[in-house]
Amino acid sequence: MGKLSLQISATLEGIEEFYTSHPNYTFLLKIKCSSCGEISDKWHDVTESQTYPGKTGKSENHYIAKCKLCGRENNLDIIPGSNGKYTSDDQGSFKNIVTFDCRGIEPVDFSPSEGWIAKVEDSGNIFDNINLSDKEWVEYDEKSKQSVGIYELESKFVSVK
Repeated sequence: MGKLSLQISATLEGIEEFYTSHPNYTFLLKIKCSSCGEISDKWHDVTESQTYPGKTGKSENHYIAKCKLCGRENNLDIIPGSNGKYTSDDQGSFKNIVTFDCRGIEPVDFSPSEGWIAKVEDSGNIFDNINLSDKEWVEYDEKSKQSVGIYELESKFVSVK
């Protein structure tokens, strides 16, 4: 399958940058088997700090699954160092946030959850453990005396080399 990057796009209000709390952030993904095309009906969690032994015991992966339909064992890894930040300059466009090395499966949907970090533009104040499951977040920054937020969060997967 190769490498797929998760890209996000958002509108930011008073936020300089936001990013995941890697390597402990849990990516919630829906997965598609490349062999038979079966798409999982439930969300699967993938975390860079957790690995599982492969069936040969020689390698470890961030996610391993056996397809319910065709029985094939597939795996997926988060490429170390691929985690990126979405900044105020990126507004209006999609940007890579993390890249997955996919073998036999590919992520097809992403559900943001808790564990995001945002830095406020004017004050430098940091908000952590932000929950983006509603695809938006609003808060008041006491230091800069203004409302801050992340809105219209969208995501997609793109093939990368």
